[in-house]
Amino acid sequence: MDDTTDITDPTTTDRARRFLFEQADIRGESVQLDAVFSDILAVHQYAPGVSRLLGELLAAAVLLRGTLKFEGKLVLQARSEGQIPLLMAECSSAGEVRGIARGADLATANDFGQLLGKGSLAITVEPQRGQRYQGIVPLAGDSLAHSLDAYFRQSEQLGTRFWLAAGERRAGGLLLQQLPAQLTTDPAVREQQWEHVCALAATIEPPDLLELGPEELLYRLYHEDSVRLFAPSPVAFHCSCSRERTLRALSAIGKAEIESLLREMGCITMDCEFCNQQYRYLREDLTDILDSRPRPVLH
Repeated sequence: MDDTTDITDPTTTDRARRFLFEQADIRGESVQLDAVFSDILAVHQYAPGVSRLLGELLAAAVLLRGTLKFEGKLVLQARSEGQIPLLMAECSSAGEVRGIARGADLATANDFGQLLGKGSLAITVEPQRGQRYQGIVPLAGDSLAHSLDAYFRQSEQLGTRFWLAAGERRAGGLLLQQLPAQLTTDPAVREQQWEHVCALAATIEPPDLLELGPEELLYRLYHEDSVRLFAPSPVAFHCSCSRERTLRALSAIGKAEIESLLREMGCITMDCEFCNQQYRYLREDLTDILDSRPRPVLH
C-alpha cells in the first residue's frame, strides 16, 4: 500500500483521508472526528442514541464533502416521525462542520427505527456559485449507512457504500465509491472488483472505525491490494452564523413586529441553535432596518 502523505498534524485526529485502488476504478475515503464531535456535543446535551446518530451523520457529511468539485457546502437532513424530528449535518468544501438534532430533547431510545422512524433523507448541495441541488429518499434499513446506500442506489449510476460509527466522543466512517470505467472496461470484471472491496469492508466492526488510524484500517482490509493513500484533509467545527445574518433575518420579519418586540422586552436577542451564540440588539442597533423606506415603484 502506497502512502503519499506529505503533511500530518499529530495534534488532531479530525481529518479525512482519501485513497484510490491502483488497479480498479474505485475510490474511498475514511474519516475520524474527535474534537469536532466533542465541540458539537458540548453545545447540546443529547441522549446517547441521539448523539450516536448525529455523529454518524457528521461523519457521512464529511465523507460526501469529498464528492464536491467546487466551493460550497453539503447538507444532510434526516426528517422523521420518530423521537428525532430533524437530524442535520453540514460540511463545507473547506472542511467546516456543524450539526444539530432538533426537537430531540425527550428522545431516550437507542433503536434506529424508534429514533428515525417513518422518515426521509435529503442530500443538498449548495455551491457558492451555480444551482442548488437536492435529492430525497425514504430512510431505509436499520441504520443511516444503509439509508445512504439506498439513496445512491436510487439516484446515482455508480456504486457507493458507507460504514459509519460513533461513540461517546468520537465518530468515524468509511466510504467506497465506483469511478467511471478507465482502468477496467469489462463490466463483469468491474463488478467482481467492486464486490471484492465491499466484502472486505463488510468485515469492519464499529470499534475499528473509531480506534484504528486510516493506515492501519486500510492495511487490515486491503494489504493484498495496491492502494494509494493521500494526504489528510483537516476538518473543524465552525458555525456560519454571524451578526450580519441575524440582522438580515430580523429585517425579514417586518418593522411592526420589531417595534412590538422592542416595546415589550427593550431589546431583541437571537440565539444560534448550532453554537449557542447569542446576538443582542437594542433599538439603536436596528436603525437601518426601522428607518428604511420602501423604494418607489417605477412605471
